[in-house]
Amino acid sequence: MSPSQLPRLLNLLYQLRKNTQAAHDSNNLFLHITSYILCFIAASISSAGGVGGGSLYLPILNLIAGMDLKASAAVSSFMVTAGSVSNVLCNLFFINKNSNSQSTIDYDIALLSEPSMLLGVSIGVVCNVMFPEWLITALFAIFLACSTFKICGAGCKCWKKESDHAVEEPLLRGKEEERIPWRSMMILLMIWITFSVLHLLAGSKDGKSMIHIRPCRVAYWLITLFQVPLAVVFTLFILSHIRRSSNHQIPDLQNDELGAEAHKRVKDLPVLVFPLAALLSGIMGGLFGIGGGLLINPVLLQIGVPPQVTAGTTSFMVLFSSSMSLVQFLILGMRDIDQALIFSALCFIASIVGLVIIQRAIERSGRASLIVFSVSTVMALSTISITCFGAIDVWRDYTRGKNMGFKLPC
Repeated sequence: MSPSQLPRLLNLLYQLRKNTQAAHDSNNLFLHITSYILCFIAASISSAGGVGGGSLYLPILNLIAGMDLKASAAVSSFMVTAGSVSNVLCNLFFINKNSNSQSTIDYDIALLSEPSMLLGVSIGVVCNVMFPEWLITALFAIFLACSTFKICGAGCKCWKKESDHAVEEPLLRGKEEERIPWRSMMILLMIWITFSVLHLLAGSKDGKSMIHIRPCRVAYWLITLFQVPLAVVFTLFILSHIRRSSNHQIPDLQNDELGAEAHKRVKDLPVLVFPLAALLSGIMGGLFGIGGGLLINPVLLQIGVPPQVTAGTTSFMVLFSSSMSLVQFLILGMRDIDQALIFSALCFIASIVGLVIIQRAIERSGRASLIVFSVSTVMALSTISITCFGAIDVWRDYTRGKNMGFKLPC
């Protein structure tokens, strides 16, 4: 494609968005069914890799279902939460029970990562307000393209190691342990409630708040900045909690060579690696306007966390972050709740289907690297969809003569 044809293509895509929104207003049945099918496929693929799928839902809801951006973001949070709920329930009560294995969710990684991820999301949202749309789109495309390339490489290496070792035992054969560590769950719930309350007190930039705080005033910034010491205190508390329980182990293949190698690699890492990785992922998630699952997943894989543990832990973390967004949308006055519930039910079922398919494929082939390839597929599709999605918005702003530079946070 020549550079002279690019404006024509962007204008064509922009007109397509306007036409689908007009068709949505007239209750076009074909577009509704198409959006349901695409969301079902997206949820199945995302669930297999343990990521939320918000980066795939947003373009479908906006371009095909014809929803505006605000409605798409709200409905997407419902869909991600529903998919994460089904994923976590399957991991807790079905997959591990059938395989007589340890949990595929590492609660210590989730504990260490969640406060920093929630703080990072808040920082990323501020950056999202300040940065121009073209820069956000470019950064997102570059980051996802590089991450997709690295994850594909990691998947190939994992596939090769699995072939070399010819693992014949099931991939998860650790000793049975407490299925749900209620102490860790209570700490995570406390973190979730605390950050949710702070977000609801601060409110939105439109001035919608539980206590009617005016945006960008002293009280607003005090509540917002309070998240920094709060995240630090939670992280330090969790670090001391983990050190007291001296026998922490990454749920993994402790009885085979591949599992022992992965366990040793993760065990030798500094403990602060997980909070820092989560902070970076949260910042990018808030900056790009998606959940942190798609971003923290490849980071954990690069660190050396086994694929099945990465998928289970990521979906568990996404459940907390997406549900916090869901509560905010509800309290601050969300519309289209009926549509959100329909799409959520669809994603709940699709996530179970995707998870069952990937687990059966892993059991038959003995290759956990299939999860890595599932993640790379979602990332590649997200790179294409969100880049085109962002390019349309940049083109719209350019043709309307809007400011394309940096902005103040208020």
